[in-house]
Amino acid sequence: MTDRKLRSARWFETQDLRGFGHRSRIMQMGYAPEDWSGRPVIAILNTWSDINPCHVHFKTRVEDIKRGVLQAGGFPIELPALSLSENFVKPTTMLYRNLLAMETEELLRSHPVDGAVLMGGCDKTTPGLLLGATSMDLPAIYVPAGPMLRGNWRGETLGSGSDAWKYWDEKRAGNISDQDWTGVEAGIARSYGHCMTMGTASTMTGTTEALGMTLSGASSIPAADSNHIRMCAAAGRRIVGMVESDLRPSRILTRASFENAITVAMAMGCSTNAIIHLIAQARRAKIDIGLGDFDRLSRKIPVIANIRPSGERYLMEDFYYAGGLRALMQRLSDHLDLRARTVSGATLGEDIAGAEVYDDDVIRPLDNPLYAEGALAVLQGNLAPDGCVIKPSACAPKFLKHRGPALVFDSYAEMKERIDDPELEVTEDTVLVMRGAGPQGGPGMPEWGMMPIPAKLLKQGVRDMLRISDARMSGTSYGACILHVAPESHIGGPLALIRTGDIVSVDVPARRIDVEVSDAELADRRAAWSPPQPRFERGYGWVFTRHILQADKGCDLDFLESSHGANPGEPAIL
Repeated sequence: MTDRKLRSARWFETQDLRGFGHRSRIMQMGYAPEDWSGRPVIAILNTWSDINPCHVHFKTRVEDIKRGVLQAGGFPIELPALSLSENFVKPTTMLYRNLLAMETEELLRSHPVDGAVLMGGCDKTTPGLLLGATSMDLPAIYVPAGPMLRGNWRGETLGSGSDAWKYWDEKRAGNISDQDWTGVEAGIARSYGHCMTMGTASTMTGTTEALGMTLSGASSIPAADSNHIRMCAAAGRRIVGMVESDLRPSRILTRASFENAITVAMAMGCSTNAIIHLIAQARRAKIDIGLGDFDRLSRKIPVIANIRPSGERYLMEDFYYAGGLRALMQRLSDHLDLRARTVSGATLGEDIAGAEVYDDDVIRPLDNPLYAEGALAVLQGNLAPDGCVIKPSACAPKFLKHRGPALVFDSYAEMKERIDDPELEVTEDTVLVMRGAGPQGGPGMPEWGMMPIPAKLLKQGVRDMLRISDARMSGTSYGACILHVAPESHIGGPLALIRTGDIVSVDVPARRIDVEVSDAELADRRAAWSPPQPRFERGYGWVFTRHILQADKGCDLDFLESSHGANPGEPAIL
């Protein structure tokens, strides 16, 4: 159906013993030459599993994608990929994001495929799939899982993650019963799909659309909406056209598209995880994006998506009804490069033309934002020489400029054991510090950064305080949490040197974070510090800890970055 030489033809069209083997084995599965001959072979990378609630509908949605591929004259093949269920994979899915990226790249390289549909949505599946597809650079389109429907408990709307933290604090404070807690459990996640707050999942699917890697409007559609089924079929049709025009990630992912993604992320009230994933993706695409770009755009772009946890009322279902990401981007159009190309083959400006906002309280006008600056701020100082991150739009304003004594925990386990001790020496002004939770220390940089408020303070009515760690936090979380401290404590970053009682000063407007200890004293402490024992002696964990980059570099494996060496190219078929 196309005059362009198909990559899959290397497997199926050669008249030799290898070609015979490929054709005879595909015929073994019941296919005939009419199914593949002259047709683009489309890989559908499906991250469905029996234990991934975000992707439970992918078992049937893959058939809708196949239908679209067939309608457009392609030949679809489903390839299972690592599912990375955020809820169940321990210690953290972040430990395995790069493993999914490696699998994606090698699945596409090693199989007879001409293009790919990437099925993801649960937090690390989106960046994992895109990292691998970017490195392989075959035509690829992303299909987001979509957010679940609103939660409900006793007539009150619940948001995944955000309300779990909220009601857990109320339970620990003695304000709700075990029966109430069970009711929240049963009502907070009542359909398939990823978190319906503006957590990491919605952040990453939204930024993927802003990058140009999804169909326009795809990221906002609720998973249970029939429009999601139609979108899946449309993506199947579109990937065939992308193969015909050889529209690869390298022709879509530019500096302009990444700046568009960062701009949209800030306006959405994004998860802090956006920084790590977008930096990693940019470096795979040979584009120099760093913490400075996020902070620069954050100072210019207001938060206009009134979605929890930055907002207090609305969820992603409301965002969709209000016009979705197309409408938000239309409202941001003066801040976007509308010439950027997308998987549609058109420009971003053409994709969002005519989009309207239907509820100005959900998607605010630029002159009536939820928060005047963007969602994130990057801080530096002697406690974080390579930077750290805070989400000012989701914390109590009084902590944006704060000075207080540190209470240091050497691990999450220690913090969990001690935090509810009624004798804990802590006040609202104390700065909770947790180390040993970074890329190597976690391992994998788990979402432990939203440390719980000590129980004794909860009972006094305290609901926020300053917390600092080298961990990440869930995008559904909120509070005055300073995260991604780099370099991490496990490799001797300054966080390893801080002691309980040291005064920590934070000034978000000035973008500073410091511990008020002299350089000489810090040097003495460093001389006395010894590194922890290695966590892994074999396997993937061993590879991970020897090659993982720090948070400010995107936490990719150093040997997977484009700067490490040339693409291996096409496999030999001998």
